[in-house]
Amino acid sequence: MKQAMSWRIALIQSDIALGKPELNRERLEQAMKLAVSAAEKPDILVLPEMWNTGYALAELEQLADPDGQESRAWLSAFARRHGVHIVGGSIAERRSEHMYNTMYVFDRLGGEIGRYSKIHLFCLMEEEKHLQPGKQSVIFEMDGMLAGAAICYDIRFPELARTLALKGVKLLFVPAEWPHPRLHHWRTLLMARAIENQMYVIACNRTGSSGKDDFFGHSLIIDPWGQIVAEGGEDEAVVSGVIDLSLVEQVRSSIPVFNDRCPATYEL
Repeated sequence: MKQAMSWRIALIQSDIALGKPELNRERLEQAMKLAVSAAEKPDILVLPEMWNTGYALAELEQLADPDGQESRAWLSAFARRHGVHIVGGSIAERRSEHMYNTMYVFDRLGGEIGRYSKIHLFCLMEEEKHLQPGKQSVIFEMDGMLAGAAICYDIRFPELARTLALKGVKLLFVPAEWPHPRLHHWRTLLMARAIENQMYVIACNRTGSSGKDDFFGHSLIIDPWGQIVAEGGEDEAVVSGVIDLSLVEQVRSSIPVFNDRCPATYEL
């Protein structure tokens, strides 16, 4: 399939009600319908991390979606009905007796084209006590475009994004629940991943409060130069922007960092 060059992306920057999957799905669907009814319809919708339950970690055995069936069916149906790709943020998913933080990706026909479980678990929130880590990175194809995934804390590990870039990924999707006071870290890390890998970084963060945590939104679309294409504020919003994939090759050819790597010298 021929790769499209220009894409409009809409980030669904939403609050998340702790432990209330049905309410969260209804809230997101309203915002998604608003996004696809815009005068300039998006090609891709992106949702935040753990949108079905929030970080109700102690209750995941009761709340997590078994094999993601309900969430996957809903996302697939919406994608097919509206002819839009969906990067489904991530959900609390139960597989057998284990829980995972998992992203599902769907094409315009509602077909599932990608699945990724968060690899790096955030010990400061005791994720490792309730969730199993993913075992591998993922690359998926959208109309000829190679894309990859990272979830929240994953962006502190540059090896993941670099590995994806070396395999031809041009666009990295990052759903998150990233709280105050680390706004500076959020913006800096995302821009660094874009600049060093000469790729677009598309990051959708939640808003609102949960327990002691306040989430600041600031969902971002960042181009391969590290320039911000679009950025949300702290309130619920649909944050949209247009990306031009031809810019990736322009940047990579103008500063050929991948060609100038010296991997044999990096080992001690």
